Amino acid sequence: MQILLPPSETKRPGGVGILNLSDLRAAGVLGDARESVRAALEALSSDAEAAVKPLKLGVKNRDELEHNLRLRESGVMPAIERYTGVLYDALDVSSLEADARGWLNAHVFVQSALFGLVGAGDPIPAYRLSASSRLPGLDTSLKAAWRVAHQGIDWAAQGWILDLRSKDYAELAPLPEGAGAALHVAQRGADGEVRALNHFNKAAKGDLVRRLALARPEIAGEDDLVAWAVEAGIDLTRSGLDGQLTLLTDLGAPVSGSNDRATTGSR
Repeated sequence: MQILLPPSETKRPGGVGILNLSDLRAAGVLGDARESVRAALEALSSDAEAAVKPLKLGVKNRDELEHNLRLRESGVMPAIERYTGVLYDALDVSSLEADARGWLNAHVFVQSALFGLVGAGDPIPAYRLSASSRLPGLDTSLKAAWRVAHQGIDWAAQGWILDLRSKDYAELAPLPEGAGAALHVAQRGADGEVRALNHFNKAAKGDLVRRLALARPEIAGEDDLVAWAVEAGIDLTRSGLDGQLTLLTDLGAPVSGSNDRATTGSR
């Protein structure tokens, strides 16, 4: 099984070493697109005023533009550590021991707008770019550039895929039909009613990945994942739609306090 995560707008600063695109997963397939997107982003970022609207910069995050001007010289760190925000806070990778970290490195990818699909352990710098950003220096749209580049990925070789990406990021690299399943998250309120989950959607996904990393189950497909979820007390079911699973949480968000943070699902 492989898990695809969305990135986060917010990123942890710092790191050591420098960016080397050949160190990233699928360098032979995505290398040219990565170089083209990087060059276009650097060119846009060199004009602060021109970059404000395409990169959705406000007064509070204007300093993030500097990251884009230092991509090849600033420090790098594993992608799974670089991203912050709701999903990554729930995953809480810094608290995981070596075996769980190793599982993440082997089974998790992040869909970056700058680098395309990267492995959890791939060393990347901080940057400012989202799936909906516009890069005038590209010959085509960012979405189109990545869709074409990812056509070279051998998805079948990845095994069964659990897709946790948001719509914008899933559109950068659409999965072939039958390659895996997307995850829908809902919550059960105090009245027992099931409702769509909004803000805590990301937290529930991060908590699920954390629990998988801690348990490290052998999962070859949808049946295996659902069976594991039943044993783990997680309310994960087939939604009735092809290629979609539903994760149902009681509270709408993981609750901290237990050692393994095992709070997703029914209790």
